[in-house]
Amino acid sequence: MCGGQPAPRTLFLTRGAHSLRLLFVGSYARSYGFRPNWRGMITPAIKAIVIICTAVFLVQTLVKLFFPPAITGYVDHVLGLAPYYVTHRGWIWQPLTYIFMHGGILHILLNMLFLWMFGVDLERAWGTRRFWTYFLVTGIGGGVVNIIVKTILDPHGLGDSTVPTIGASGAIYGILLAAAVMFPDRQVWLIPFPVQIPMKIYVIAAGAIEFFFTLGAGGDNVSHVTHLGGMLVGYLYLRRGSFFYRARNGYMDWKRKHARKKFDVYMRDHREEPPSRPDRWVN
Repeated sequence: MCGGQPAPRTLFLTRGAHSLRLLFVGSYARSYGFRPNWRGMITPAIKAIVIICTAVFLVQTLVKLFFPPAITGYVDHVLGLAPYYVTHRGWIWQPLTYIFMHGGILHILLNMLFLWMFGVDLERAWGTRRFWTYFLVTGIGGGVVNIIVKTILDPHGLGDSTVPTIGASGAIYGILLAAAVMFPDRQVWLIPFPVQIPMKIYVIAAGAIEFFFTLGAGGDNVSHVTHLGGMLVGYLYLRRGSFFYRARNGYMDWKRKHARKKFDVYMRDHREEPPSRPDRWVN
C-alpha cells in the first residue's frame, strides 16, 4: 500500500495452553515495490573474500595517493608474487598475499563479479569450508605454477621473474573450471554478444585463449600462466579422488593376483597327498 494507508489485516492462528486464539494484527506498508533479499544473493565465503579484497585495495589506493611511487612499488614487490624473491629471498608468503591485491578498479570489479557469478552456486553445493579450501588451493597453486615457469625461463632474475603478479584471477579461473565440472550444461551469456553457450564450452574456450596468450602472442601485462595454473591445479584437485581410487584398485588387484598365485602353487605341491583321516584331527 502507498500513501501511509494500512495494509489489510492478517489473520494468525495460535495455540494457547487449553484453547485456540485468533489474533488480528494490522500491518502498514513501509516501502514501495519489491525488496530483494541481498543476503541470499551472496554466500559467506564469497562475502568474506570480497570484503578482504576491497579492504586491501583501499589500502593500496591510499598508499598510492599519499606516498611516493617507490613505496607503492615496494609494497607490490613485498606482497605481490615475484618468483625471484620467493626462490632467492625466502618470501614464501607471496603465493598467498598476491591473491588479495589488485591493480586497479576495473581489475577488482571484474574479478569480484566473476567470483560472485560462478562461485555462489559452488559454495551452496560444497559448503563454505570446502569452497574456501578450493579457492586458496587454486590461488596458491596458480602462484606456484607461475613461480616454476618463470624461474625456469628467468633463473637469474633478469626479467619477468622479478615482476610482481597481483590479483585473484588464478583462483577465479579454478572456480570457472569447477563450475564447468559441476554444471557443464548450464547456459552462459557470451558478453557482449546476445548469445548463450554451455558452461563447459565457455571454459574450454577460455582455457584455449589463455594458452594462446601464454605462448607470448598477447603482448599484454596479464599473467596468463597464473590463470592456466589455477585451472590445472583445480583440475588435479577435483580429480584427486579418482587418481587415488585407481591406485588403490590397482594395488588390491595386485594383492589378489599374488594371493591366487600362492594358492595355485600350494595346491600344485599338495595335489598328490592323500586326504587326512578324521581321527588325526586334534581338538
